[in-house]
Amino acid sequence: MTDRTTPELRDGAGLDHCRRLSRRSAMFAMGGGALLSMVALPGTAGDEDTAAAIKQLYGGREPTAGRISLQLPTLAESGNSVALTLAIDSPMTPTDHVLRASVFANRNPRPLIASVLFGPRCGTPTFSTNIRLSGTQDVIAIAEMSDHSLWSAQVRVLVTVGACDALQLRY
Repeated sequence: MTDRTTPELRDGAGLDHCRRLSRRSAMFAMGGGALLSMVALPGTAGDEDTAAAIKQLYGGREPTAGRISLQLPTLAESGNSVALTLAIDSPMTPTDHVLRASVFANRNPRPLIASVLFGPRCGTPTFSTNIRLSGTQDVIAIAEMSDHSLWSAQVRVLVTVGACDALQLRY
């Protein structure tokens, strides 16, 4: 079998021209980097974004405080993994049960964190998970009952190091 490469490429001497960056390419790369640094990345959501997400899920109905136990640490050293437990006071009968519960964080890039569906055969309307928090913020839980009434709870979590900043670049 014969080697069809040129002698310069076999010896490695001909690769120098491939490794060099032309002045024009370097200027394009620097200009692109400067342009990319000026582009605004998506920031954290505000109270208006959270209100819009709640309105999209539940319409214009106003929730009443109560019937929900929302357990979160008051101080989280890192926002990467914050334990959350949500329990709803309901007898879970066919006529009186929880339809769904949603959790919102008002400063995360996406306010809606979780939405859980329950049914009358669910023993206890409780769920636990770990969530990511962008920084110090309020976590809001809203539950919709079978009579379509809304109940809510709100907890303020102080976060030392936020977690959602890296998500803005990924999504």
